[in-house]
Formats: sequence, C-alpha cells, structure tokens
Amino acid sequence: MVSDKIKAVLEKQGYRFVGNHSACKICEWTRKSLTDKDVCYKQKFYGVKSHQCCQMTPSVFCVNRCVFCWRDTSLTTKKDLGKKVDEPKDIIGGCIAAQRKLLSGFGGNDKVNAKKLREAQDPKYFAISLTGEPTLYPKLDGLLSELKKQKKCSFLVTNGLFPKSLENLSDLPVQLYVSVDAPNKRLYDEVDRPLAKDSWDRFNKTLGLLPSLKTRKVLRLTLVKGLNMVDAKGYAQLIKKADPDFVEIKAYMWVGHSRLNLELKNMPLHKDVKAFSQKIIKLTGLEMIDEKENSRVVLLSGKDSKKRMLSF
Repeated sequence: MVSDKIKAVLEKQGYRFVGNHSACKICEWTRKSLTDKDVCYKQKFYGVKSHQCCQMTPSVFCVNRCVFCWRDTSLTTKKDLGKKVDEPKDIIGGCIAAQRKLLSGFGGNDKVNAKKLREAQDPKYFAISLTGEPTLYPKLDGLLSELKKQKKCSFLVTNGLFPKSLENLSDLPVQLYVSVDAPNKRLYDEVDRPLAKDSWDRFNKTLGLLPSLKTRKVLRLTLVKGLNMVDAKGYAQLIKKADPDFVEIKAYMWVGHSRLNLELKNMPLHKDVKAFSQKIIKLTGLEMIDEKENSRVVLLSGKDSKKRMLSF
C-alpha cells in the first residue's frame, strides 16, 4: 500500500515502515535524551520520558495537505488505507522491533547514557503522531486497546476530520490531541488544504465532541507568522467549544518539505508565541502554566494543572 517511491523518500529521512501502512522514526528529542543533552517539551509538560517514547503512526497517509507539514504531501495524501489493513498487535510489535534496530547504532557512542539506552528498548509511550492521520486506520480502537493491555501510554494526535472514529472508541488514548491550525474557515482552507469540502464542519464536530470524551484532551495551535497568527477571537471560540484540559501554542518550524511552501520569516520566535498566547489568555480565562523556549511552545490551562504529570 506504500509505494516504493514513498518508501525510498521517507526511509532516507529516517522512517522505518511496518506492514502495509504504518511507520516509526526515532525522534530528535529521543536522540538528545539518550545523550543527556535535552528532552522533549512533553517530558517537561507531562512527564513523558523522551528516551522511552516510540514515535509512530498506523497511517502514513493524510487527508490534508497542510502548508507547514514537513513531509511531501504530494506523496502521502490519500482518502483511505484500502483493503490490506494490518492488525494492531502486529503494528505495535513491528514498531518496537523497528525502533530497537534504529537504536542499535547508539550502543557504540560513548556519550550515550547506558541506562537510558537499556530502558529505550521497551518504550512506554506511544506518540501516535509521526505523520499522516491516525484516524484513517479503521482498527484504531483495537490499537489503543492493545496498547492499554500492554500497559503503554498512548498519545493520539488527529486533525479531527473523522469525529465518528473518535466517537466509536471504546478505549480512549491516555491523551488526545486535536490540531487547530486556523481560527476560521477561510484560513483553514488556505492552511490545511483539505481534500474534503466539508472538512471545516467535520473538524468543528470533533471539537464539539471533545467535552464528552472522558480522557485528557489537548488542543495544539501551530502558529505560522504572517498566515494564521490572527483572529484570536476565532481561536478562543474554538477553544471554548472544545473545553480541553490543556492548550499548547507552538511555533511552526521551518523544516523539511514546508520550506518549499513557506519562508524562514514565517517561523515565529518564542516571544511571538508568548505575545499571541496572551491574546488567547485574555479571551478564554486560561493561564500559562509552563513553557519551553527552545521548542517555542507554551502550555495553557484553566484546570487543575497539578494533575498534568502522567504516572507511567
């Protein structure tokens, strides 16, 4: 289901494919954590150990062609996964095996923390966010159930275009992310460039569904300077509709394929992110509870922020 052309391009970028439509990749923050240089903002915000995180996806394909995406969306835009759909247990086992192979080269680096490298062989956290749209995978419920059975912590990131997929989950992820890339339909169509004409409506249905889902929920705003850092009132309305536990406001990073669509000047500085966050804070009543400057991200919440650290 993944063509040889797509595999050649993505494997060169460090991806490893699992089965017909899944993939994993060693995150840059995992590399830094293994050498005790730094950790992902998710470790600072939520306690996710970067060296024990498996960054993966059950679908390398997506129904959006976001201008800020780091992958070549001309290769990976697709409406469904077809008929050859892999089983959840096979995907999880395949991702762990692939991750171990990717980690094998670290054993010869004397700068690597040996204890962390041993622990990394058995990832506890599955960030279902590598690329593509995970809710395209029709057995997503089984994937989340299997991760729960194996006592893994699941982070699911979605564009929110398949609300029924989320509504039908019997086992929810430990933390559910919904990407909020624009404050209104006009900008949404310009930024996300969706395949489906009713994508804005689907996205809003997902936001309306979130309050009923009994799990930790996060909205993530990716800010592109000169494009979607406008209409704070529009963002505030979307945030109020979703009533999330947390809101991450993060700068777009000028990397990968996105450099063909955008310019370096479109990447906000951390101070720009904080300034825009203040507009959101004034309109929503949320407060800034954390930040990570080198990731250009701030964390907002209006709820009990003491409960944000995970116990895995």
